Amino acid sequence: MKKMIMTMFAIFAMLTVNAQDFGDHSSSTLTSKAWEALSSGDHAKVMSYTNKCIEMYLAKAKEMQSGLTAMPTGSQEEVSKFWALNDVGTCFFIQGQSLQKNGEKSAASKAFKTLVDELKYAQCWDTNGWFWSPAGAAKKTLVELEFETSI
Repeated sequence: MKKMIMTMFAIFAMLTVNAQDFGDHSSSTLTSKAWEALSSGDHAKVMSYTNKCIEMYLAKAKEMQSGLTAMPTGSQEEVSKFWALNDVGTCFFIQGQSLQKNGEKSAASKAFKTLVDELKYAQCWDTNGWFWSPAGAAKKTLVELEFETSI
């Protein structure tokens, strides 16, 4: 009995150590954690955070995208009203970057293409004080990836 309890405790400890900390599960927290993981080169965490954000908020992001005919403009507050679109789009970009860095060019292309085709009005806040377009950056990277695979 004691051995069984120790085994169960060991399994629980392993699961707890490997459990991902999603914070408050908000799209902004997941996106921030994904950026941090990308910066530190932790591909597994990038995929975990981006997949969780996409899983939880993709439907809302697509709903926001469908109501737009142009890139939202205005103040940071105005653009931030499209929080799900912005964060999910950014997560597809982060995911594509991580996949590309890990030599998974086909999967990276898929992530970038999804962003360009389905969430083209997503924007990401730059800490220098402006929004930029992840889909615009993804288009450039897609061209580079296509060029690399055609050589």
